[in-house]
Amino acid sequence: MNKSIVFTAPGVAEVLDEKMPTVEKGTVIIKLLRSTISAGTERANLVGDPNVTISDNIVPFPRRGGYSSVGIVTEIGDEVKTVSVGDRVGISWSTHSAYIKVPESNVHKLTEDVSDAAAALIHIATFPLAAIRKCRLEMGESAIVMGMGVLGMMAVQLLKASGAAPIIAVDPVPQKRDLAIKLGADYALDPFDPDFAAKVKGLTCGGVNVAIEVTGNGGALNGVLECMAKFGRIALLGCTRSSDFTVDFYKKVHGPGITLIGAHTLARPKYDSSSGWWSEKDDYEALIKLIRFGRLDLEALVEEVHSPYDAPEVYKRLAAGGGFPVVQFDWSKI
Repeated sequence: MNKSIVFTAPGVAEVLDEKMPTVEKGTVIIKLLRSTISAGTERANLVGDPNVTISDNIVPFPRRGGYSSVGIVTEIGDEVKTVSVGDRVGISWSTHSAYIKVPESNVHKLTEDVSDAAAALIHIATFPLAAIRKCRLEMGESAIVMGMGVLGMMAVQLLKASGAAPIIAVDPVPQKRDLAIKLGADYALDPFDPDFAAKVKGLTCGGVNVAIEVTGNGGALNGVLECMAKFGRIALLGCTRSSDFTVDFYKKVHGPGITLIGAHTLARPKYDSSSGWWSEKDDYEALIKLIRFGRLDLEALVEEVHSPYDAPEVYKRLAAGGGFPVVQFDWSKI
């Protein structure tokens, strides 16, 4: 039987026995080694947030999470050409299951110098990479990241690799600000500091050029709008699931010429990349290179590793809300 982590009811995760997947034309069967919890998206699915999708407000159960993982290819279907049985691959849009079936396009062959821990985070890292590309960041421009969860920490590293200067990390938790400095931020600020906007403008000679808003919180968006230089660009990377806030668009957006960019990861071309708009697969391959050549350290972000059998308790913590670490499940012994 195939062990799978399934959200069976709001706030409830169980480890269930399911049928083994069967290979089909153009698909690949993979035995997982590691999978990563994407806390924001998975919590929304776990608790049944009605805004969990962009297409409707229906949240049926059971539901699943776990779209960023790494494993070993055990079977390939007809017409599969890019991977072979025995290859270690990174996986996009997977689930937390011992064995999974995905289209060939969702697997990415890895080299030995990319660890399992790093590989299980690469799909998630494509999200902030796409957001930064859409902002058309140029070397020497200032940048700010609102929220130091896993996406924010990735964004800090990617902004450094892209030549942003200075980089300002923003989070109310001192430990997260300290980690952001270690990962490459030049400054780290508390968004609840009454002089927050003035400090940002002082550090950036009048205002920041590029902002990556990761929190999905209306207050954070309003806060960063106070910090922008004229003609600044803000990527809305965090999923703003609540519309219960207002923005003074005339004074904060229209007048200073600010560009607000929808940065949902699905808002990208499927096949053909172009300047600022890369496909998911091309971003994934770019991230593999950045890891291999020491420009990006995703493994440093992992805070906890658990057996899949610990999932009910792990997801109980996630459902409760508040701070949640970067967690991976180790499937190697399942």
